[in-house]
Amino acid sequence: MDRIPEFVGNNLLLSAALVVSFFLVVFSELRRKASGLINIEPADAVKLINNDALVVDIRSPDAYGRGHIVNARNIPSDELDGKIASLEKYKSKPVVTVCEAGISSTRIVNKLRQSGFESAYGLKGGMSGWAQAGLPVVSGKKTKSKSGKSKKRG
Repeated sequence: MDRIPEFVGNNLLLSAALVVSFFLVVFSELRRKASGLINIEPADAVKLINNDALVVDIRSPDAYGRGHIVNARNIPSDELDGKIASLEKYKSKPVVTVCEAGISSTRIVNKLRQSGFESAYGLKGGMSGWAQAGLPVVSGKKTKSKSGKSKKRG
């Protein structure tokens, strides 16, 4: 213990780097906790979806058509500003945003939280993470829009 001051005196640069890195880690952890949980794992998203959460898929309509989460609403991220008003009735429900890899959804979650959606989350890993977790994916546009064809068969 009595040799610590001698070590610090002989290795000022190394000691300073240790102290700075310690404070950077503490600062980043405190900032992360203050901002609240933003991204959730696919298993946690399933729990929210089972409790009536709204899933907003912010990918392009083409990507949405190739595969999406059951009952997800497709609102491309570049159109979200104009459609936030249509989501007002879901402010009291959890909202899970989904992008391709889990990167773009963080920006959208912050935008939703600024608009009053306190329970907005991004899916960690996006649709890629969802598929890697082995969770169900609906493909095709048949769930998005209903065609005018009659399904009655006689």
